Amino acid sequence: MDLLKYLFLGLLQGITEPLPISSSGHIYIFKAMFNTTMFNDLTLEIFLNFASFIAIFIIFKDDIIRLLKGFFEYIKTKGKSAKEEFRYCMLVVIGTIPVGLLGLLVKDPMENLLSKNVFFVGIGFFITAIALLLVFNANGDKQDKDITYQDAIVVGLFQVISLLPGISRSGLTLVGCLLRGMDQKTSLRYSFMLYFPVSLATMLIGVKDFSLSTAEVSLFFYYLVGMAAAGVFTYLSYNWLTKIVEKGKLWRFSIYLFAVALFSLMFFI
Repeated sequence: MDLLKYLFLGLLQGITEPLPISSSGHIYIFKAMFNTTMFNDLTLEIFLNFASFIAIFIIFKDDIIRLLKGFFEYIKTKGKSAKEEFRYCMLVVIGTIPVGLLGLLVKDPMENLLSKNVFFVGIGFFITAIALLLVFNANGDKQDKDITYQDAIVVGLFQVISLLPGISRSGLTLVGCLLRGMDQKTSLRYSFMLYFPVSLATMLIGVKDFSLSTAEVSLFFYYLVGMAAAGVFTYLSYNWLTKIVEKGKLWRFSIYLFAVALFSLMFFI
């Protein structure tokens, strides 16, 4: 039974992390439903988040290596051939700054809010569902080279909204990108490029509070099982999301989110 529990938690993390349905919102709902301390295991949280991070990194590794090479090459030589890569990296930095600044201020208040009332998570699901409906027919033509610094600021502000409980980071950034006229492929790539610095910072904050002395050595095998499940299903889930976005069917997640929101509000009020 313990093995199945950790396998389930890894599967839950893996499926919900890339999708625009708020992985943290689902964790809070399950925590409230089952009143289990497993969701409060900082070691497990770090392992699962790291597995998702690695899976998405593998998907984008070629883009990341190309961008980082170009970024440092441009700083060193100011060569025109690397200017676009440098500019794209700056777009990621600018899009990350708003959530980075506000995240430090509201993280603890949000945790306290959630611990008292899951009602706010249901509201967050509703907001995400409505946001996804806004891009029902969105079909822009902007590509990577067409993204402006103004676009980055706007998408960054959309990412700030995802700090609220139950609101999906990937969902809101995708909506922001599509509303700014980016095509589906460009929107998906930029949204997940913004994921890396945010996810890395979140993990570092978690590691800061983590101590090996508090880890349950006896649970290490279960952590690895959950980690493996999270990594595999994050990879599969992202590939599924790619197909959904390319078909312009992002709004379909709204149906699921409306249902989960209604359940949350009815179950926990």
